Amino acid sequence: MSKPPHSPFVPDDVQLPELTVRAVLIGLVMTIVLGAANAYLGLRAGMTIAATYPAAVISMAVLRVRGGTILEENIARTAGTIGESVAAGAIFTLPAFILSGAWESFSGTQAYWKSTALMAVGSVLGVLFISLVRRGMVEDPELPFPESRAAAEIHKAGQRGSHAAWHLFRHVLIGAAVYLGGAFKLFAAEKDFILRVGELGRSLVRLGGRDSAQLLPAGGVTMVSAPAVSPAYLGVGYIIGPALAALNFSGGVLAWGLLVPLLVYFLGPQLSSYLPEGASEASWASLATAVWLRIVRPIAVGGMLVGAAFTLFRMRQTILAGLVRAFQELRQDDSLISRLPRTERYMSSKTVLSLIGLAFLAMLALYIQISGLLLASIVAAVVLLVAGFFFSTVSGSLVGMIGSSNNPISGLTLSTLIIAALLMVSLGVSGLSGVAVVLGVAAVVCVAAAVAGELLQDFKVGHLLGGTPRNIQIVELIAVLCASAVMYVPLLILHEGNIKAGGIGFGDRQLPAPQAGLMASLAEGIVRGEMAWPLVVVGIMMGFAMILLRVRSPMLVAVGMYLPLSTTFAIFVGGVIRWITDTIAERRKLNEEQRMRVENVGVLTASGLIAGEALTGLVIATFRFFEWPVPQVFAEPSFTAGLAVLAFLGFILIHTPLAQADSAAEPASPRT
Repeated sequence: MSKPPHSPFVPDDVQLPELTVRAVLIGLVMTIVLGAANAYLGLRAGMTIAATYPAAVISMAVLRVRGGTILEENIARTAGTIGESVAAGAIFTLPAFILSGAWESFSGTQAYWKSTALMAVGSVLGVLFISLVRRGMVEDPELPFPESRAAAEIHKAGQRGSHAAWHLFRHVLIGAAVYLGGAFKLFAAEKDFILRVGELGRSLVRLGGRDSAQLLPAGGVTMVSAPAVSPAYLGVGYIIGPALAALNFSGGVLAWGLLVPLLVYFLGPQLSSYLPEGASEASWASLATAVWLRIVRPIAVGGMLVGAAFTLFRMRQTILAGLVRAFQELRQDDSLISRLPRTERYMSSKTVLSLIGLAFLAMLALYIQISGLLLASIVAAVVLLVAGFFFSTVSGSLVGMIGSSNNPISGLTLSTLIIAALLMVSLGVSGLSGVAVVLGVAAVVCVAAAVAGELLQDFKVGHLLGGTPRNIQIVELIAVLCASAVMYVPLLILHEGNIKAGGIGFGDRQLPAPQAGLMASLAEGIVRGEMAWPLVVVGIMMGFAMILLRVRSPMLVAVGMYLPLSTTFAIFVGGVIRWITDTIAERRKLNEEQRMRVENVGVLTASGLIAGEALTGLVIATFRFFEWPVPQVFAEPSFTAGLAVLAFLGFILIHTPLAQADSAAEPASPRT
């Protein structure tokens, strides 16, 4: 049976206000505010919170009061989300220039213009790169786009009336309440456990038939994390389903269930020297974490390199078709675009490719200015163009599978950094100039990949709602330039404020900037010949083995190794909950209409939980930004209570959709 043609929420022949001044202004305000909040959170905690759901809820709430349309809401949300992506690219790379010594100072007009140029060129390229392959990826049936569907359901709920809106906002409140409960330490949202084999400590062993004086740990040890009590992670797992959730979780199991305990056991003679006599379990837990950070994650980066290459190979037809279509359109009259159906109108390929050419020249000039090296700058700009396009495409593919919240941008950037650094070394470039060029390539690719993934997510939301692609492209270009122009300011305030408070700026306890620190150390290590290449090669071989074993997505497994186990575990639990719901629906022998209703209500429920956590996460980030105290109910909250909350969320995700199987569907229509 052939798949029915796609039918957007707002049909092609319906004309509604879309790219309006008020929608753009609302979006620009959100992109600055949400971007600044995420910049702070990323520097402090090494993570950002997806802005898609807060922007969707805020745009819907504001524009509904003013009689706005669903397409205006979509434009405002699209503009409002991109600041988080620009912020992610900035915090993962810009502090690395200071930490590595490539820049002497982060203050002054020169630092502002360099930072702004890196962000602006990267973000514009991200928009343009993904625009070339947008159509094939948006329509790819293998990509579930969990967060795009969730965001679309938020917008649709406002059009369906009270019944759908009640489902959404009730679960927004539940998700918010659960997240606040964890933030206020009403219960423990995460819990780590020591898993040991044998007795921890040291013992004499017999080697070669005699007692050896060498001291070895008597057992292996690892740290196992319980699933995070996170409405957002459970919601993402529910939407992507059990297959992808299990694949992502397998990477965490591989990291913490195999590699960490083996490394701790066999590297005992070296590792035990770091522990005091009679080391406690806490010391062993810290050791296991250090092994994961310093050994396993570099292996995961090697796996990401292979996974990225394999993802590109599998997508070769989609990428090639997009590029062929783009170059074919160069010979067409631009007036033909205006005669296409509204939902197929996009920026002409002539415009896109011309802007890519201009961005390339701008980047070349910037690299020359940063390093003072002509040949190295030319090579870096070419690497940027090639790696930026392919990693932007990979980023879009990952967003299509697991959403932008879990997109491992820093892992993709590390892959680019390694490639760029090797090329610089092969050219004989060394010292701080070489480090500056390498970090410059990494910064642009990082921003480009983050923006590309977010834009593809926005394209998918527009595809579902019936938005005009060209309008989405235009507002994204406006928004990324606006975000790039102002994102340096919160970084400067945080850096200089920390110094005035007695800190050292980026890299200390108050602003650890973990990803940027890793970028700086890798760039310095490779350029100076101090890189631990065996770890990366092991990851490459591991990724190649997974391809031979026909693993569906080696990239997703490597991502699971790179992300915290509590995150992948919670996503996996969400996938299991989806499997339970589908199994019960199948055993009840529901008809097609009832199954569709269960699926729609389930996605709406999961969307509400995701949006609730995202909104309150930004509230907590705001408290921390202004250093306001966050209430703490218990000094040592109970994780047993957290498991009860997790079970409650699971019950909601199962019971709510199944209870609506026989309810009458409420009609929905776009508001004019």
